[in-house]
Amino acid sequence: MKIVVLVKEVPDTYGDRKLSLETGLADRGASERVLDEIGERSLEVALSYADKNPGTEVVVLSMSPEAAVASVRKGLAMGAGSAVQIVDEALLGADLGLTAEVLAAAIRKAGFDLVIAGNQSTDGSGGVLPAMLAELLEVPAATYLNTVEISADSVRGTRASDGATVEVSAPFPAVISITEALPDARFPNFKGIMAAKKKPFETWSLADLDIDAADPAAARGIMIALGEKPPREAGLKIVDEGDAGEKLADFLIQNRLV
Repeated sequence: MKIVVLVKEVPDTYGDRKLSLETGLADRGASERVLDEIGERSLEVALSYADKNPGTEVVVLSMSPEAAVASVRKGLAMGAGSAVQIVDEALLGADLGLTAEVLAAAIRKAGFDLVIAGNQSTDGSGGVLPAMLAELLEVPAATYLNTVEISADSVRGTRASDGATVEVSAPFPAVISITEALPDARFPNFKGIMAAKKKPFETWSLADLDIDAADPAAARGIMIALGEKPPREAGLKIVDEGDAGEKLADFLIQNRLV
């Protein structure tokens, strides 16, 4: 079986997050860059299955800048057998449509039985990419899974809804996405870090995938305006001079809070 796991380098959630007012893109130099935790959990799902099923091939796949190579290699150190990184200057600021198109082409080129992704990244938080990939790959999708059970020819799991728990399953090939209900990822050990240096690591460009990022026939998102978030204004301070209750009532009425 071949499992492709999608990983992504993102700004550390504990650091500052800023947008560049020149490009409108995330300023990735404003904080430390790390492998997205939900991607690590996705990889843990694949590795846990591979640990119990010899012969399982686990591939980490990332569409990211060249500088993200260390984060992608972390997936190899954790235990993945190989890695593919898609690097191309034309992908700077890619929207969800282009991202899905590129990842789907890369997954198709690599070959797969199962694709595992996080439900949403901590930077873009789109939450739709796994479903988009399944549509482009023309395979079933089982998304937002809180549990995952992989067998030889299918995958099943549970998804929480507003009033119930839903059991879903899909035959291979398939795409799934998981939530943070799945276990934390393992830490790379010294042996894994050293072994990662010798594992296959391929870098593909858009030319390798036969994709034109500027294709006029494709739907693409564009940025039409950009501005810095204004500072918060000071709120109204009510001083009790015997009429604080009336002032508070007036404030609530004026702001349509009652």
